[in-house]
Amino acid sequence: MDFNLTEERQMLQDTLRRYLSDKYTTAARNKILDSDEGMSADIWAGLAELGVIGALFSEAEGGFGGAGFDITTVFEELGRAGVVEPMLETAVLGGRLLSALGDDSQTALIEEVIGGSLHLAFAHGEPTSRYDLNRVATTAKTDGGDIVLTGRKAVVANAEAAGYLIVSARESGAVDDEAGISLFLVPAGTSGVTLRGYPLFAGGRAAEVTLDEVRLPASARLGAAGEAFAAIADAVAAANVALSAEALGAMVTATELTRGYLMTRQQFGRPIGTFQALQHRFSDLLIELEQARSAVINAAGHLADPLAERDRQIAAARNLIGRAGRLVAEEAIQMHGGIAMTQEYELAHIAKRIVMTDHRFGDTDYHLERFIALSAAA
Repeated sequence: MDFNLTEERQMLQDTLRRYLSDKYTTAARNKILDSDEGMSADIWAGLAELGVIGALFSEAEGGFGGAGFDITTVFEELGRAGVVEPMLETAVLGGRLLSALGDDSQTALIEEVIGGSLHLAFAHGEPTSRYDLNRVATTAKTDGGDIVLTGRKAVVANAEAAGYLIVSARESGAVDDEAGISLFLVPAGTSGVTLRGYPLFAGGRAAEVTLDEVRLPASARLGAAGEAFAAIADAVAAANVALSAEALGAMVTATELTRGYLMTRQQFGRPIGTFQALQHRFSDLLIELEQARSAVINAAGHLADPLAERDRQIAAARNLIGRAGRLVAEEAIQMHGGIAMTQEYELAHIAKRIVMTDHRFGDTDYHLERFIALSAAA
């Protein structure tokens, strides 16, 4: 089987890598991280102009990609450069939910997303939900012709920059039922919506969102009442593939930085990379890196599979990526020494990105348990 990129994806990868190598220096990123917005509008506009956002949507949606390997091609490059702009939140999560459930007026917003003029945020996780997608305590009650949302959402990435929040709420059933969950398109600034924003450890910003009797027209609902869970699971599956590829890209950068340091730093009159003990440790990194790449390819190839097999393969990939990523981050820092912990050095940010990726949509233990359960069911 040929795992090489198609000509179109190779062109996308080369273009994106050149653009980010020119624009996304360590100094430029640190400036972005120190800003109140936590992202660069210029970088975002540049990514849109290059067609990077469009590569995450199918032709029917107005893009030119949207498949698993399109996602991994884009996100591996974003991970290599340590990009903090909210591509996952706006294009993969928000865009896929709009496409899957929206009516004509709602899906028309995808054109603005692809053009770079509209940000989205997926407000789903709650203070007590942990990683369970079906645990939704926020309520949606019908009041005349309106719908009233009440509840809290936790760590909503990109909430402050979003033109719309896509909010999950329960219209029926118990708090952990899959049935009964609906999604609502909530415009920024809607009365009753309160955001408490803060910077994220690995870059970007998020907010705690409070919904205090937020009144919306029934037309704000995405899709049929109480039937949003399948679309949520599909969007999160794509997000898990994207996160795996992002972590892989960051691992590649961490390994390259370590290689360069080992061949530059001298001790006893020769590069420390010539010492056998460090050579063995670096070889372990390369082995982990190749395993991680195979896991990403496997996950991308199964993204369009039936639900049970798709989720089983993605859980396996996330578990392996989490374990391998932590090893690569820790070993890279150990072999660099103190310089690896300084904000001015590239590895400091890259290592944070690798480690924190493991805490979105399930850590290694969660995905191991999920893989075991899905394998037993199969």
